[in-house]
Amino acid sequence: MNQHKKGLALWLAVVLLLLAGALLTGSPGRTETVKEAMRDAVLHDVNRISLFGLKEVNPGLVSAFTVTLLLLLAAACIRVFVIPRFRYVPGKLQMLLEEAVGLFSGMARSSSPHRWGFLGAYVFAAGAYIFVGTLFELFGLQAVTVHGHPVTLPAPLSDVNAAIAMGTFSYLAILSGGIAGNGVRGIGKTLKEFSLPISMSFRLFGALLSGLLVTELVYYYVNLSFILPVVVGVLFTLLHALIQAYVLTMLTALYYGEVSEPSPAKKKHGAA
Repeated sequence: MNQHKKGLALWLAVVLLLLAGALLTGSPGRTETVKEAMRDAVLHDVNRISLFGLKEVNPGLVSAFTVTLLLLLAAACIRVFVIPRFRYVPGKLQMLLEEAVGLFSGMARSSSPHRWGFLGAYVFAAGAYIFVGTLFELFGLQAVTVHGHPVTLPAPLSDVNAAIAMGTFSYLAILSGGIAGNGVRGIGKTLKEFSLPISMSFRLFGALLSGLLVTELVYYYVNLSFILPVVVGVLFTLLHALIQAYVLTMLTALYYGEVSEPSPAKKKHGAA
């Protein structure tokens, strides 16, 4: 009991020292106002990065390429080194992989029991990309802008272009389910939800951008940048990673199941 009290007292002392340092340090001179910092976090029109010397791009595009490469490397390593060593009594890594695959496979099967193979693979890939891409900003990887200033690479989906691309891909996956399940009629059923890619894209973009802006605002003021970024950044990032991965994959699975469900006439003909 005494050890717990001593540990708690030590942590409180550390927190108080950090707070005192934050208050005594003050705010240094800034080359840009908070309005400019927040605007650039959304539009990326100032802190741009050279892509292999060919073109100036948003930091989010570099983040997207990096996350994609990491996921492909991880998938290759798991396929080559991990899956061949699966055992009847699973280890921790095998259990983690099986739970992740089972989660998305079960989501696809329950939403579209008549056609769920492709859907399960897509929602797993989309969920993994959203989750890993959102956590990517926690690593704090740095890049150098075309003006020679360091910048932290953001989450890929905090760029509206990446969010629109994800929403469009999900809509195309839903459209493929409609075509596979009902042919031309499936196209009509999918096109009725013409606002779906827009709502998916901006829901994803708005949620991730809000976390980015809050963290950017906290980091802007040095008086707040000692303790709060750890709490705010981690909580916002983890929350968004879990919620947005679940929301987009669930919506995709539900709409896919709806448009790919065979029509009553087709069901009757198949039963006959």
